Formats: sequence, structure tokens, C-alpha cells
Amino acid sequence: MKATTTLLAILATVFSLSLAACNTVEGVGEDIRSTGDAIDDAAEDSRRPN
Repeated sequence: MKATTTLLAILATVFSLSLAACNTVEGVGEDIRSTGDAIDDAAEDSRRPN
């Protein structure tokens, strides 16, 4: 019985950490995308005549 409780606690911890990692990776992806958009906008602005 004690082994089952310990196993369930470990599985719950691993599951929680994996969900947190997914959210972190998604956030980093959004940051990289917004940085790329900003660079693209700056490049377009520099090509426009004044």
C-alpha cells in the first residue's frame, strides 16, 4: 500500500512538471515569434523612402 502511494505521488509530480515545461516552451516560442516580427517590421521601415 505504501509503495502504491509513493508511486502515485511520483507520477503526479512528473505530470505536473511536464505541464509546466509545456507552458514554458510555449511562452518562449511566442517571445521568439514576437521578436522576429519586430525585426521584420524594422527591416521594412528601413527600406521605405523618407
